[in-house]
Amino acid sequence: MKRENREYYEGIAAKVRVDVIKAVYNGGSGHPGGSLSAADLVTALYFGEMNIDPKDPAKEGRDRFVLSKGHAVPAQYAVLAERGYYDVAELSSLRHLGSKFQGHGNMHKVPGIEMSTGSLGQGFSVAVGMAIGSRLKGDGSRVYALLGDGELQEGLIWEAAMAAGHYHLDDLVAIVDWNGLQIDGENDSVMTVKPIDEKFKAFGWHVIMIDGHNFDEIFAALDEARETKGMPTCIVAKTVKGKGVSFMENQAGWHGKAPSEEQARQAVEELGGEW
Repeated sequence: MKRENREYYEGIAAKVRVDVIKAVYNGGSGHPGGSLSAADLVTALYFGEMNIDPKDPAKEGRDRFVLSKGHAVPAQYAVLAERGYYDVAELSSLRHLGSKFQGHGNMHKVPGIEMSTGSLGQGFSVAVGMAIGSRLKGDGSRVYALLGDGELQEGLIWEAAMAAGHYHLDDLVAIVDWNGLQIDGENDSVMTVKPIDEKFKAFGWHVIMIDGHNFDEIFAALDEARETKGMPTCIVAKTVKGKGVSFMENQAGWHGKAPSEEQARQAVEELGGEW
């Protein structure tokens, strides 16, 4: 499917958001806010950017995606299901005892999950290591890491950023899901992370600022990242926490709680899905 068909990607992202709501509702817990803000970004990566094969998740030379903000894994579970790694119906077992779909992704149980994440900052560090490994192997693969804006408060993030800049890892792309909110409220009130762009530039990164819900801008940034040589790229994507659901949008309280049945039904309806 050509990238120019914006409606195609918007349709998939809407399905991903519906899957997130249903899964978190069925699980009785989870993180809908940051999953919804990241839905367009992961849709673009899995459906329009990365070299992957759902029939062969471990194929040599594949591109790799690391969800460093691991609590937003409902979005990754959903996009993997929509991409064909497993049946969407399986997502109803999210966070159930014995389910492979736990609150943070398990690389040993879920096909397509490249790294078990959850402790903030560690996923990004592993992504840097993957990019170094890819260079040593010469397999031509690219590595994409999705970071939360609140996650940028972790010192480990900047150690990894420094290493990536030092080694000129131009096959590494960090994407910051900048929705402005974290579990305790606004980033600016808890511990400001601004200026995100200047900080990454200071560590030797090429930085692109975009609207994280605009597929034209997302794909243009990904293309620019491919063309950038000699340094890693950071795409700072301005997003809306809880995107697509009226009562969740820009509400920190929806960082980590499940909707009631009434709320879930309303959310699915607003997203154009079926209950």
